[in-house]
Amino acid sequence: MKSFSVRIVMLLFLSITFSGCAQSTAVKENDVVSYISPQELKAKLGDDIQLIDIRTPQEFAQGHIPGAKLINFFDADFKQQMSKLDKNKELYIYCRSGHRSGNATAYLKTAGFPKIHDLKGGINNWYQNSMKVVK
Repeated sequence: MKSFSVRIVMLLFLSITFSGCAQSTAVKENDVVSYISPQELKAKLGDDIQLIDIRTPQEFAQGHIPGAKLINFFDADFKQQMSKLDKNKELYIYCRSGHRSGNATAYLKTAGFPKIHDLKGGINNWYQNSMKVVK
């Protein structure tokens, strides 16, 4: 009986852990945040956009989307750095898989950014679609 209870607890723990890593795609039409595909972001790269990579400096050095600026999500002054961005311009944001950027968009909405575009699936999705990165 004890091993059965342990298995149930482990399954519950794993299901909560993995569901927390998934990026939500339930975006309302009037929502501030929209999720964009790698193709949609690639089409915007020639424009003057605010493109923010919120991964670590080590992840950024391994390869990032052309034109991206690094603001590390784990920096103590992350919110302060993000607040210096132009709130009159749309913001494009990505991380590795979508989890960190999902957390960041929650803050950015409350900070007054009118339109935030989050790369669905993060740079992992960018790589899966054979998109160019710079090192």
